[in-house]
Amino acid sequence: MKWEGVMPAVTTKFTSDDELDFEMFNKNIIAQIEAGVSGIVLGGTLGEASTLTRNEKSALIKNTVDITENKIPVLMNIAEQSTSEAITAVKKAENDGVSGLMILPPMRYKASDDETVTYFKSIAQSTSLPIMIYNNPVDYKIEVTLDMFDQLLECENIHAVKESTRDVSNVTRIINYFGDRLKIMTGVDTLALESLLMGANGWIAGLVDAFPRETVAIYKLQKAGYIKEALEIYRWFLPLLELDINSKLVQNIKLAEKYTGIGTENVRAPRLPLIGDERKRVIKIIESSLQTRPDLSKYNY
Repeated sequence: MKWEGVMPAVTTKFTSDDELDFEMFNKNIIAQIEAGVSGIVLGGTLGEASTLTRNEKSALIKNTVDITENKIPVLMNIAEQSTSEAITAVKKAENDGVSGLMILPPMRYKASDDETVTYFKSIAQSTSLPIMIYNNPVDYKIEVTLDMFDQLLECENIHAVKESTRDVSNVTRIINYFGDRLKIMTGVDTLALESLLMGANGWIAGLVDAFPRETVAIYKLQKAGYIKEALEIYRWFLPLLELDINSKLVQNIKLAEKYTGIGTENVRAPRLPLIGDERKRVIKIIESSLQTRPDLSKYNY
């Protein structure tokens, strides 16, 4: 498991009848692979995981493992309300063939520091799969501190953090504290390039779902030292990236996927597609960006 490159937190595609749409899902996954992503993350917020049944999650894993043909790792997000449920979900995902896990703190309960550490450790000790801890105190109200990571790294299969504190300086704090022991995957699209330049190893991305080639280009250009070129694309990309830091990020990104031909707008209730002025605003951003979409052929990456 290499914690580097761009890993899309993919959306789950639904038909108009609210069934899993594997045809469109696979079209998107193929576009991601062709663009050069380093892994696929299933069942996150963008994947509408809270609305998926266990059978649907299992079907998504098996389908994705099959279509990726072991070319890149497939990770499953684990977001459960209890430790036992999380361990059950981990064992099921492992049996279904995932290569690694992204794990959130307990859902619906603001666990204390020691409860959170014990939760993560219990899950890690139940599997040999490599683990990335999702640290997003803005949305999930629990921060995994450096002291907590110090305890968590006693588990040899906890390798990485999805760094979503929205504090870019936290990348430097982690590196200063842990060196190369804890890999950093930046998880906020609007801070991605800044975080990569500060030393993050990779990017768990959202707008990559609609714009895979541009996202991978930014990563590869900065990695090769072509910062000016990476900035050119990133500055064009920013209005789109801001669609990710919004309560309706799922609807926003699915609408963008529709415009780029690798997705549909279909979401699962209680979510509803965008309407009215809100929809017009998002469409304006997408259409304007498509009109000025950069010619990637001029960049050597």
